[in-house]
Amino acid sequence: MSEKEPKMKWFRFSRWVCKYLCFLFFRLRISGRENVPAKGAVLLISNHQSFLDPVLCGILLKRPLYFLARDTLFENRFFGRLITSINTIPVKRGEADFAAMRIIISRLQEGFGVCLFPEGTRTKDGKISQFKPGLALLSRRGNAAIVPVAIEGAFECWPKHKKLFSLGSKIAVSYGKCLTAEQIRNMGDEELAAHLTQTLRKMQNESRIKWGKKPFEY
Repeated sequence: MSEKEPKMKWFRFSRWVCKYLCFLFFRLRISGRENVPAKGAVLLISNHQSFLDPVLCGILLKRPLYFLARDTLFENRFFGRLITSINTIPVKRGEADFAAMRIIISRLQEGFGVCLFPEGTRTKDGKISQFKPGLALLSRRGNAAIVPVAIEGAFECWPKHKKLFSLGSKIAVSYGKCLTAEQIRNMGDEELAAHLTQTLRKMQNESRIKWGKKPFEY
């Protein structure tokens, strides 16, 4: 995999800064990083609790990642240039964005990792919504493995209605067992979406129990 310098140097520096700030501001518990392949195409599939989620998914991984964000965030010239510089791909909301899909598949074919939030928007209550089919297509076209990533605590830290996050919040990030590209090819679209939804819900509840919280009922 050829990295694009100096962009990747800036990405690594930005990730280091975010890592330092997250451990300074929050009480983080990270588990399962060994489940993320060190190289090769991979999709990190995560639930979406807050604006912090893309940072939380990638700060402790050594490999570079690409992220997605709604296209309206790129309208601000400064912020748009900033998120573009850290490997963020614009996506149109409310419609099938085939241009964005082609970019995602291209990055996977180059051997990169891409972080996706299939719920599409931040949760309103902390729970994980049922994922929609479509992940299997990206995996097959990009020959990518999938790693489920469950985030718990970020909703309480920075819910949708709050302008700022809460300092000292407990946040758990769990990387689940990797599904290989071959395993995914043997699964139907609906089957894969249901499997990932149930896997993330289980991982989330396990984190809630460890923090002394009541598990969600699904």
